[in-house]
Amino acid sequence: MAPKKIKSNDRHIKNLEAIVGDANSILFHKEDLLAYDSDGFTLHRHLPKAVVFPKDTQEVAKLVKYCSENKLPFLARGAGTGLSGGAIPLNEEVIISLVRMKKLLSVDLENRRAVVQPGFINLKLTNSISDKGYYYAPDPSSQYCCTIGGNVAENAGGAHCLKYGVTTNHILGLEVVLPNGEIIEMGGNGIPDSPGYDLLGLLTGSEGTLGIVTKITVRILKNPEAKQTVLAYFDKVEDGSQAVSDIISAGIVPAALEMMDKTAIEGVEAAAFPVGHPSDIEAVLLIEVDGISVGIEEQINHILEVCKYRNVLEVKVAKDELERGRWWANRKTGFGAMGAISPDYLVQDGVIPRSKLPEVLNKINRISEEYGLRIANIFHAGDGNLHPLVLFDARIPGESEKALAAGSACLKACADVGGTITGEHGVGIEKIEEMRFVFSDEEIIAQTDIREVFNPHNLLNAGKLFPMPGRCVEIKRDLKEKEAAAIS
Repeated sequence: MAPKKIKSNDRHIKNLEAIVGDANSILFHKEDLLAYDSDGFTLHRHLPKAVVFPKDTQEVAKLVKYCSENKLPFLARGAGTGLSGGAIPLNEEVIISLVRMKKLLSVDLENRRAVVQPGFINLKLTNSISDKGYYYAPDPSSQYCCTIGGNVAENAGGAHCLKYGVTTNHILGLEVVLPNGEIIEMGGNGIPDSPGYDLLGLLTGSEGTLGIVTKITVRILKNPEAKQTVLAYFDKVEDGSQAVSDIISAGIVPAALEMMDKTAIEGVEAAAFPVGHPSDIEAVLLIEVDGISVGIEEQINHILEVCKYRNVLEVKVAKDELERGRWWANRKTGFGAMGAISPDYLVQDGVIPRSKLPEVLNKINRISEEYGLRIANIFHAGDGNLHPLVLFDARIPGESEKALAAGSACLKACADVGGTITGEHGVGIEKIEEMRFVFSDEEIIAQTDIREVFNPHNLLNAGKLFPMPGRCVEIKRDLKEKEAAAIS
């Protein structure tokens, strides 16, 4: 028999429990809240006030309205796999967990779309429709456990976004609970270039600061007729990097074009899915092409020629689906695999022009030497989305701070060559100050002004995404004075 749950004397806890109608749908004891003090970014931890588990949109709206009316900070959370601290309750928030809203609501094969609740697991959608010849393209490495609602919040990418785009390219409609509890719908019919503002684009990637998504209409794709996958080994990172640019320059757009350096290879070979990568190489490329059967072989032959021209040591084509699956399992567990060679790691998420790959990777090597920390590089080379993994030991005083500084330096290196500070993991709290690498105070204010339209009291996921501009007050005062002078 389960122990009787101890009631809270906090009136807000009682009222939140009444909304979800079940004592098992709310957590408020410290020992229960510990699991919610961080997401995948674990260098900061803060306890929420409570965690509530609504079962439908109406309950989400009621919870949001209650929090808004009572000035309680709140935020939404999915599976907690985010890597930038976007779901960390900095202000003792009420966490509205969407994991019980996990249904596949409908599938429309004729119009190639599906409707899911936000807690629906990414990979489960493909598994649910694969027998009918369809799949869902966005494939973050955590797709076996991350939710589509979380993917919308972060505009998640994945290995195959080079050819197929990131989450925003596959969202057709959203149902959203605004920070005042109002429920709105946008899109959903799949009509391209609908009139009016692109609210779908605005909400996707807003990191849970504008509203809480409660229903998602996504684009699904027909399985390609054929696909082939290549592994290519190089004894110089520069050769592998140049091969990436050469493949794209040749007019070939692979479905995926991934790269790992020597330290990353050491990690994945020591972890759960080793595939026998040589230990003495400096880089490996994982390249996949797909599409109609006619032409696939020609693309593969061209890729092999490019790799040979760039001094490839060995290149091989997957002989069957089993081998291809093993190669991808090895790559997709790359982040977690770093635990096999380091007690702790910090993953970064910069983006650069492909042509700058050799230059930036050299800078990252110098950053590694400067801070005395190993940095493994696993990244979506085809679209220039880098993931430097800074390896450190949090038990050693000062190493966590050094890791954060090294990670920031890697992002600065990306911004300095015309890139940016995130491609798919989001800003959260991790990269707030690094937003200054790519935006001026005036540009930050313009974006926070948009947030204030949706979230005027800043109760929803406050303290995320944007820094407080150093001259915010002065700039806003000057703007108001200019507006007043123009009116007068």
